[in-house]
Amino acid sequence: MKNLNRIKSLIAKKPKLAALVLVVLAALTFFLWRGFKKDKQPQFQTAKVERGMLVSSISASGQVLTVNIMGATTKASGIVKKVYVKDGDIVKAGDRILEVTLDLQGQQKNAQTYSSYLSAKNTLESAKATQYSLQADMFGKWDTFKELAEKDEYDTPEERALPEFHIPEKEWLATEAKYKNQQAVITQAQTGVNSAWLAYKLSSPVITAPTNGVVTSLMFVEGMTIGSLDTGASVSNQKVATIQTEGMPIVSVNLSEIDVSQIKLGQKATVTLDSITDKTFTGKVVGVDKIGTYMSGVTQYPAIIQLDSNTPQILPNMTVTANIIIAVKDNTLLVPSGAVIEQDGQTLVRLLEKNLQQTVPVETGLTSDMQTEIVAGLNEGDVVIIGLISDDVLETSPFSGTRGGMGGIMRGAPPH
Repeated sequence: MKNLNRIKSLIAKKPKLAALVLVVLAALTFFLWRGFKKDKQPQFQTAKVERGMLVSSISASGQVLTVNIMGATTKASGIVKKVYVKDGDIVKAGDRILEVTLDLQGQQKNAQTYSSYLSAKNTLESAKATQYSLQADMFGKWDTFKELAEKDEYDTPEERALPEFHIPEKEWLATEAKYKNQQAVITQAQTGVNSAWLAYKLSSPVITAPTNGVVTSLMFVEGMTIGSLDTGASVSNQKVATIQTEGMPIVSVNLSEIDVSQIKLGQKATVTLDSITDKTFTGKVVGVDKIGTYMSGVTQYPAIIQLDSNTPQILPNMTVTANIIIAVKDNTLLVPSGAVIEQDGQTLVRLLEKNLQQTVPVETGLTSDMQTEIVAGLNEGDVVIIGLISDDVLETSPFSGTRGGMGGIMRGAPPH
């Protein structure tokens, strides 16, 4: 309190001296503040122009197709009596998968199909017997005509045009045509036998493997009902299991109308599946639908990609993402794609040299998801600006609040 009274007394007695002291203290404070404060500079995110390999690709999504599997189906109905295999077992065509104790409907269906099979066999045998008869008739007509043709009185064209020579010739040709036509009848009858046999197998109480492969998706155990137990209902094909055959998975992806023109057969692709996060598969384009489908205002063009490897983890209808490689270029100048600016019809890049910015036009080439090829306008080692991390370049004055530094934008307001 005594010191404060002394200061008040000094100011009252010598006001000019007090004012001078205050000015000196303010100036000293300002210069000390300036000495300790470092000028703030803009903070840029930058990258160097480097040489490297650029892989340009087109991304598309789709799903795994149902391929390399065949269903073991049946029209039998009843109760599963015996199961002979399990998932993962290797089977050959004709091996037993399971056996069914047929209900009345199943027995009736099985008897009907067996009867149809026997009838088809009888038709085939009858067609073969008819062919033998036609063959004998054809040979008889041929002998008659041959003997007539070898006689001396039928040497000239005029003599061979007589009815007694012409009619035996036509009779032989007619029997020959009937004989040849009967072969088509036999072929048709054989097809009927095959169809009847397959229908009989579908209604058989024993379900067998349709091909060589590995059993998957077996959905029945002993004691389960299969087919319809209602004798008034018809039994359609029911899948018992699937047989996985050898072969590589195939996926289908949808391309946009902008991308489809760049896709060609044989192009390599990398494929990822949402359900298999730790693996990337390779493959190649084996088909492109250039007609496409139009739906909800969007046209899509399916492309088929066959993978180079297989794994039990890949299942039908799984979601996939494919990157189809359309071009690869090595030893070329590359910059991050974020450094390239499109402005007023020009392609520009901002250079940073000695903390100074310079915008230069460039010519670009291939692009990928992350990088862009620079054909002209930049040199290897140039530093390009990708983005601005901080633009806080303002200085604070102890007297007037805030004032702009580099490129200064006034912020805040002077203190009151």
